[in-house]
Amino acid sequence: MIRRFLPTSLAGRTALFLTLALTMVQTAGLTIHALDRLDLQRITVSREIAGRAFIFWRTAILAPADRREAMLFEVDLMRGLRAELSPVPAVRPGMPRATPGLVELFELRKWRLLPARLRPRSLLLANGPGPGMLVVAAQLPDDNWVNLMLELPPPRPWHSETFLVAFLLMTGAALGLILWATRRLTRPVSALARAAERLGRDVNAPPLPENGPHEVATAARAFNTMAERIRRFVGDRTQMLAAIGHDLRTPITRLRLRAEFLDDDEQRRKMLADLDEMEAMVNATLAFARDDAATEPSVPLDLAALCRTVLDEATDARPELSNEDAAYEGPERLRIHARPIALKRALANLVGNALNYGGRVRIRLDGKSGVAAGLVRLWVEDDGPGIPEESLEAVFQPFRRLETSRNRETGGTGLGLPIARNILRAHGGDVVLANRVGGGLSAVVTLPA
Repeated sequence: MIRRFLPTSLAGRTALFLTLALTMVQTAGLTIHALDRLDLQRITVSREIAGRAFIFWRTAILAPADRREAMLFEVDLMRGLRAELSPVPAVRPGMPRATPGLVELFELRKWRLLPARLRPRSLLLANGPGPGMLVVAAQLPDDNWVNLMLELPPPRPWHSETFLVAFLLMTGAALGLILWATRRLTRPVSALARAAERLGRDVNAPPLPENGPHEVATAARAFNTMAERIRRFVGDRTQMLAAIGHDLRTPITRLRLRAEFLDDDEQRRKMLADLDEMEAMVNATLAFARDDAATEPSVPLDLAALCRTVLDEATDARPELSNEDAAYEGPERLRIHARPIALKRALANLVGNALNYGGRVRIRLDGKSGVAAGLVRLWVEDDGPGIPEESLEAVFQPFRRLETSRNRETGGTGLGLPIARNILRAHGGDVVLANRVGGGLSAVVTLPA
């Protein structure tokens, strides 16, 4: 469940975890700040209330009896303090005893230490009806009572009007910094992934810049070293196969000349046929080894037009085929970036394979759903006997032929499908085979949109 909601990218996960950590740190810090602020607010407000209560008492005890009520009326009482002058005390028998914490908080113990002229004759304390409330009854020299109701107002840890705006600005700035930092820190990883993908398509892709932090530079240097070794290996293999092909052409040519001087027509025909097959295999082997796709530039092209061109050339090479035997289904135009000669060669191999074994071919091009997903899909279908399920992947191995005869016209050289797959994978796509439900074989081609 957790993995389902996690971002898929390294930058996204890093940003998420840093954001969660920032949220936890901010929550803890704000909680500590709020608790400290509440304690400070409680002490400050209680001292203010205690000071106002003492002013009321001092005014009551020092004012002349005839002016006492008028002077008490002028005393400014704050929120959380109620006071009155009464002949009876507000503290009655049966009321709960005053909590020492509230007495200490409102500094009422100091009243017993006042000078004699300010000290009450009697001081009664009791808890009020609500939490944080204290009832005080102080007796005047004329036996009247000053009744005080002291109550702490509800705490307001976030009473500042600009607090929310400041908090949002601070959080937004932190999130922006996290996103910027994670993108910058993970950029080398993304560059390494793109370079690996380019190397899979083009062995001659440019090297990675070996700069940045030590770990990034080390990884880029190792990647460039690996790519150079791969290029050297591919170059050595291509050069070796080219040398073998060149060396084989010379004896094949000599044998062809000698075969022409044979008196036996049947033996001469068979020998020339074998030499033709050997030459075709040498040419196919060199074509398979050459890296034509890597040197040809990628340009915009119309894939639909290319499919129709391949079908037209296939029917021109086989006069016995009708237009229905080589059909195209799909959009009139579909523009992609690809290497035209290499891609045409791959499609021609697939179409030729379908005609050799099925007699008919049909290309279906998906121009809607595939493009929306970032891929272009096309199907090269035939009506042949199909391929056993266990051999659908094996036929992509070089020189692997399911047709067991040595006739090159029916069995080929076994390099058409491997060459097609190499070209398509060099474009960033692929090709797989599947048996059709109604009979026949389908080659499913995918290419980047």
